[in-house]
Amino acid sequence: MKKTFTRLMALLIATTMICGLMAACDGIGQKKVKTFDMFIAMPGTELNDGNKAQEEIAKITGVKVKETWLVSQSAEEAIGVMTASKDFPDFIEASDGYQIMVDAGALIAIDEYWDKYPNIKNYLSEEEWNMCRKADGHIYAIPQFGIVNERDVSPIHGDEAWWIQTRVLKWAGYPKVETIDEFFKLIEDYTAANPKHSDGTNVIPYTILCDDWRYFCLENPPLFLSGSPNDGSVIVDPETRKVVDYNTTPIAKMYFNKLNEVFKKGLIDPEFFSQSYDEYIAKISTGRVLGFVDQFWNWGYTAQDAIKAAGLTDCTYVPLGIVAETGIEEQYHNAPVLDVSGGLSITTGCKDIPGAMKFISDLLTQEVLTLRFWGVKDVDYKVDENGMFYRTPEMRASAIDANYKADNLCPYAYFPQYQGMNLDGKNAWRPDNQPSEFFEDLLPEVKECLAAYGAETYVEMLNPSKPNQPWFPMWSFSNDLTTATPGGLAWATMSEVKHEYLPRVVMADDFDAEWTEYLKIYYERCDIDAFLAEMQAEVDRRIAVAEGK
Repeated sequence: MKKTFTRLMALLIATTMICGLMAACDGIGQKKVKTFDMFIAMPGTELNDGNKAQEEIAKITGVKVKETWLVSQSAEEAIGVMTASKDFPDFIEASDGYQIMVDAGALIAIDEYWDKYPNIKNYLSEEEWNMCRKADGHIYAIPQFGIVNERDVSPIHGDEAWWIQTRVLKWAGYPKVETIDEFFKLIEDYTAANPKHSDGTNVIPYTILCDDWRYFCLENPPLFLSGSPNDGSVIVDPETRKVVDYNTTPIAKMYFNKLNEVFKKGLIDPEFFSQSYDEYIAKISTGRVLGFVDQFWNWGYTAQDAIKAAGLTDCTYVPLGIVAETGIEEQYHNAPVLDVSGGLSITTGCKDIPGAMKFISDLLTQEVLTLRFWGVKDVDYKVDENGMFYRTPEMRASAIDANYKADNLCPYAYFPQYQGMNLDGKNAWRPDNQPSEFFEDLLPEVKECLAAYGAETYVEMLNPSKPNQPWFPMWSFSNDLTTATPGGLAWATMSEVKHEYLPRVVMADDFDAEWTEYLKIYYERCDIDAFLAEMQAEVDRRIAVAEGK
């Protein structure tokens, strides 16, 4: 009996050892996948479980990130609740709440960890990293945008413009449209002749986004109408190098007067002042909206794809560089510029900072960057005998399908990335920047429109970008302003006043009376001089740095 028991125990031990060895063998070459969470203080779409590209990225990096997005709050509100509760995700893109997170001590100093991760440390130059440092000398966020590898190859105008549907331009015989009066006259004439959309609903001649921080679609066109580039918060006179408040210029009054005029004609979406960002995107996605002002990145990667996926081929948009009057030279297109006003951060809630840093580093390798922006080889793209990436028509169709993207594509869009060229030195960083892919993917209606204006790309619909001035862009400074300074307090108050009064100005029965009231409140509540003084000081500082003074 004793021998039998001993033999059974020996057999059990041996079996256990064999099973353990088999399990170990099964695990060879596989990494245990860690899971991090990330909050992005902007609206967005979550990936579905089992996303194919995310799974492939996890095989290489050993990490998956669960991204959640802003819902029914402003960025400041969401971040305020988070800092009050001290319940932080591992990663965060805090958007307008970035400084709140810094002030709360909720972010780790990236520069204290990066020596072991050269992909991160070498991502920017020392000069560029120094632009990201806070008052204590540390870096709490990694910029994600405006970092160009080798050269900018984009045929897409990713910035602000007056967007108009190709069907409107074709109907009018592809006219020259330069001024705000010409733009709205074209919209008005087309609407009168074609009041119905293809689905039988009324077209929406023009809509405006006023939601939260995106109300730049309403308030900042006077900057562009005057021929200035996108400094965002002020105009800087290139001759005098002095800052100007674009909110109160004669061009600003002319612009809002024009909006008031066309609103009274029924050409502006009557829900413009109350619609949410999601509602705005949904309207554009139907193809009913003929024109609007916006940054391409704010609408193009969602609504444009939805329009194409729905087969509304004549409802796609091209950019126009509209100015206040003939003779003003437009400057809507700029070369990519580094945004140092925030970025990706690791919070103090992260329990594995080395793991988080390594993941960021791994995301900046060629293999993973290609997975993020091209997808899975032979599924989302192919490679020819010369190493050039291309897609089949079926692959292009899949890439604009919202369900397919949620199931198969994982750009990790708010993690650091390179624009311009892929790190292989041959291909563009993403398909729509690859010249061959761009032209293959263009709809016939868009090709016809571009050709009518002597253009081959969206960028060529606008004036070429000029060399950036040493102070450009000033939004990279104003984005970091807080109410701790007089100028920062004025900046916040200016936003509040404009949010409240500018929609009223557009809808007013008596424009002149409402405009006068708006300016009265604007100057009473806002210390404009303090704001302009801080902006001017930063312009002067940047000029001095550029000139080595």
